[in-house]
Amino acid sequence: MEAELIERTGIPFSAIPAAGLHGVGVRALPGNLMKMIQGIFASGKILRNFRPNVLFFTGGFVAVPMAIAGHALPKLLCVPDIEPGLAMKFLSLFSDRITLPVEEAKKYYPAQNKLVVTGYPIRKELSKWQRPESIKFFKLSPNLPVLLVSGGSKGARSINRAVLNHLTTLLEKTQIIHLSGSLDWNLVEQVVATLPANLAARYRPYPFLHEMGAAFAAADLILSRAGASILGEYPYFGLPAVLVPYPHAWRYQRINAEHLAAHGAAIILPEDQLDEKLPVLIPELLQATERLNQMGASMRSLSRADAAEKIAGQIMELAGARS
Repeated sequence: MEAELIERTGIPFSAIPAAGLHGVGVRALPGNLMKMIQGIFASGKILRNFRPNVLFFTGGFVAVPMAIAGHALPKLLCVPDIEPGLAMKFLSLFSDRITLPVEEAKKYYPAQNKLVVTGYPIRKELSKWQRPESIKFFKLSPNLPVLLVSGGSKGARSINRAVLNHLTTLLEKTQIIHLSGSLDWNLVEQVVATLPANLAARYRPYPFLHEMGAAFAAADLILSRAGASILGEYPYFGLPAVLVPYPHAWRYQRINAEHLAAHGAAIILPEDQLDEKLPVLIPELLQATERLNQMGASMRSLSRADAAEKIAGQIMELAGARS
């Protein structure tokens, strides 16, 4: 997916072999370790050809081979989540500087002198969207509230199923922009075919949407997972959220969600209560205008719109130090 998205921007892209080592079975471990070793050699070749002044990492096991191959170069680690994963903790040992999304993230790192709180970076093109233009873009009514449903780039099956199970009930109260991902798209199409015409006119499903800024600007409320981007994109738009942290992985998403909830900007809906509470909670929130406005104001107060520029400045400082 990254390759396809980067090609759209015209930026050159090179992939390297990599695989996770933490939490994998004994049978998979030797093969994954071999991929890591291959990745170190592939990274060395890229470094010899590209000759960078500085290395910039955003985490994940795919960054580990490059960190090892480029051990002599200045390195900046941009941590998107509040709590670092195992790969992030490993990469932090190699990094000369570490940028964090929020102040509370500092407690997870022993080397405090490396840390800079910048916020979570957002794409500049998101800022071009305002609500009136976004409502027109999706051909929605300006007189009805808009719920945005997003499960991430590949979708979230439990969120999709809960929304589709109660789609008629929800559409009686709101308009919905539904980013389902590709995995459940066939199911979405089947449900759309059964909707009455008046309700179908309120539903905008997409397997994937490049114009995310339009969706954020149009929405009054978002239902989503709690990946790292919620720390930057939702605050920028002052978008109140109902968050369903992914329960089958380490606790990164829960920590992200708890941060926004603690500031009154979001409500956490556990996955095992999703199907039961969704058809009641969403209409109640959309009708509680004062509460929704308070959540939006709390969310906007967390915004760090200049995060990308601050991170870029840190990169330039490291590159300048080398030159």
